[in-house]
Amino acid sequence: MRSSGLPVLDRLINELSRLPGIGQKTAQRLALFILKSDPVYVSDLADAMLDVKEKTGLCRQCFNIAEDELCSICANPKRNPAQICVVEDIVDIMAIEESHEFEGLYHVLGGVISPLSGVMPDDLHLAELAERVKEQKVQEVLMAINPSTEGEATMIYISRMLKDLDIRLTRIASGVPLGSQLEYLDTATIGRAILTRRDL
Repeated sequence: MRSSGLPVLDRLINELSRLPGIGQKTAQRLALFILKSDPVYVSDLADAMLDVKEKTGLCRQCFNIAEDELCSICANPKRNPAQICVVEDIVDIMAIEESHEFEGLYHVLGGVISPLSGVMPDDLHLAELAERVKEQKVQEVLMAINPSTEGEATMIYISRMLKDLDIRLTRIASGVPLGSQLEYLDTATIGRAILTRRDL
């Protein structure tokens, strides 16, 4: 891409282009939008980005985004602690929450088992999941993991890991095509998949 001739603007474009789904053209448009915006808005935007890095961490229980030790979902007394929905990433929680069909708690694995990519069971929050299920009297573990080859292998691993416990193991069902990503599905599809979940 041709340089703007302004090092500070070029740097902003380069940094924005590193964001997922943002190419050079989009990064250029965003950079020019920021350049032309009111200074107060730009300052608020910068503060918001710094705040999200400095004031958030991971929930000590489910590994969702949190501003305190527990995330807002784990800290909510209205949620059903007997149900745990296992997801691959934090963005999947956001997608499921928008469906308004799940009232339990979550557990973020931080990825899926993928030996070819160097991701092994010990690299994920699997041991913590097993500990939660044993200690918190969980009745159902719903696996809302993306239906990829690695996702299927991860669900099989979890089912074997928890097979000796007296709990119901389920997975999201209809409406989620093989190879799809939860974050890109509409909320109605996700909601239907939660409601029609099936036993493993």
